[in-house]
Amino acid sequence: MKIFKSIKWRLQLWYGLILVVVLAGFGLTAYQLERNRQFRQVDDELHRRIGVLGNALHHPPPRRQDENEQPFDRPPPGQFPDAGPPLQRNRPLPEFNLPSWDAHFFDTNDPHGYYYVVFGTEGGGEIARSANYPNHEITSYSSDFFASVNRFSQFPTPATKPPRMFNFDNYRETADVLPSGETIWVGCSVLPELKELHRTALNLTAIGGLILLIGLAGGWWFVGRALQPISEISSTAVKISAGDLSQRINVAEAESELGQLAYVLNSTFARLEAAFAQQQQFTSDAAHELRTPVSVMLTQAQAALNRERTAPEYRETVEACQRAAQRMRRLIESLLALARLDAGQEALKRLRFDFSKTISDCAELVKPIAEERGVKIFTTLEPVEITGDSERLAQVVTNLLTNAVYYNQPGGEVRVRLESQGGMAIFTVSDTGAGIPAEDLSRVFERFYRADKSRSTGGNGLGLAISKAVVGAHGGTIEVSSAENVGTVFTVRLPAV
Repeated sequence: MKIFKSIKWRLQLWYGLILVVVLAGFGLTAYQLERNRQFRQVDDELHRRIGVLGNALHHPPPRRQDENEQPFDRPPPGQFPDAGPPLQRNRPLPEFNLPSWDAHFFDTNDPHGYYYVVFGTEGGGEIARSANYPNHEITSYSSDFFASVNRFSQFPTPATKPPRMFNFDNYRETADVLPSGETIWVGCSVLPELKELHRTALNLTAIGGLILLIGLAGGWWFVGRALQPISEISSTAVKISAGDLSQRINVAEAESELGQLAYVLNSTFARLEAAFAQQQQFTSDAAHELRTPVSVMLTQAQAALNRERTAPEYRETVEACQRAAQRMRRLIESLLALARLDAGQEALKRLRFDFSKTISDCAELVKPIAEERGVKIFTTLEPVEITGDSERLAQVVTNLLTNAVYYNQPGGEVRVRLESQGGMAIFTVSDTGAGIPAEDLSRVFERFYRADKSRSTGGNGLGLAISKAVVGAHGGTIEVSSAENVGTVFTVRLPAV
């Protein structure tokens, strides 16, 4: 069934089952303890009345002895016969008189209606019976009792087990054999106790049912609240899959496991949205960058085909198309390089080399451009060996030096420094240019982004993005700091050997 596939219903059913078992066990235990307590009180009262009857039987009021009656030898108090022949049946039955001061123990107005029967020795004739004795036979019970204490073989001793208790209908009875051989059978009605136990059972059932309802309602609310983030996660995921990447999960309880999961998913959705936005921006910028050279080529070709032109004019048209094609090629190569670096498919060399030599060579390569713009380059290089692809890292150094020259002011300076610190090669390039606005610092490594769009160097806006990818592939970092009208500093950190 579908209901058993729901986590909420499974938890609720399991919780309800445990609650029912606990309540049932507690209720049965409480009922049994109360029943034992009440019947133990009844048994104590029955034993107390046996003592009263035994005392009345052993201490009858003085009476006149008949001359033909044989004396009845009773054992002294506290002594039991250890052996000897069983008592004779022809022994006359003793006289029984219940004193008036003990009559209240068998008051007919008592709700329990205590009653008694006294038998002679060896289960012989009946000596006395209370007036309120119920109308039922006890012969079978007395025979069972006699057999249980082995009455016909020996007298009971103080070590004998307590007398058995008998229950039937609404009565509870017990019997005891006196050392002199008489049997006292005492009983009472337990209807008041049974009614009280019935009320106790109803109360326990009602309380247990109420606790069960409250527990199930509370469990349903608690389970629903605990699993609420799952519903929100599913709803948000459906909206995101439909294209709305701005949706987020409402994290109400971030401390719970599901709340932490929702927090992680929100972070993932945020990165996913940023990645899609970046991809859209990248696609738009790439299309824009490719559209310009394509438009140049189409315009030049269309102009050349409109009418007959001289050889120098055709040559000029072809050269313009060539420049546009070269720009497209550089852009495409940069895009392919970024794609390979992002996918980890760029085959980087892992060779040990002197990074200071690579930086010095790049500085010499850029010096003609710097001299043309009146910019001076100063280098302070310590010999530092690193492991990596020297050609790719030379591309990073050249890109940073070129940017420092192009975005510098006439007569400005570019200072290049390399040092080893804490097992890292620290490479810095600083210039004295106009600087980068604070709002643009976080975006300088984005693809196709140019902080100063009015002073394009003819690049495609991918140089810093490629530099960051190359440095990251070598296990390093690249950072930028800048102050307007002061200059910009790029810092590259790479693991040193």
